[in-house]
Amino acid sequence: MTHSPSLPLATEAADHPHVFERAFNTFDPEVLDQVYEPDAGFVPHPGRLTTGTERLHANGEFLALRCPIRVAPRHTYVVGDLALLIVDFVIAGTAPDGSPVHLTGTATDVARRGRDGYWRYAIDNPFGVTEEPTTPAAPA
Repeated sequence: MTHSPSLPLATEAADHPHVFERAFNTFDPEVLDQVYEPDAGFVPHPGRLTTGTERLHANGEFLALRCPIRVAPRHTYVVGDLALLIVDFVIAGTAPDGSPVHLTGTATDVARRGRDGYWRYAIDNPFGVTEEPTTPAAPA
């Protein structure tokens, strides 16, 4: 697996959220995709897991807001080559159409250390334990 030397990947699991932040703030989906394993999953909203080109497209929708992300890692738990990352984030600013943007959440992510020694997301779940929206039952 190759990556751009302009985006140094994390050699420590605890640093991975900050690498993600730098990649996100380029607003380039191809750069951001470097922090994921090829078959990684991304949950753009609760209940929807995307992979591959669908993951790239879903991340592109967030990047199209052109608002920076700030991350604040809470916990990093590492077992071998796997890590559970609990990370608070804020995406805030003004979208290109002039609308205000303020997205917050606590991510529950899984990263894996590759054979090259770099950490990448296996699962990126930015909204953590936020429940999937429910549809009200139709009147009887």
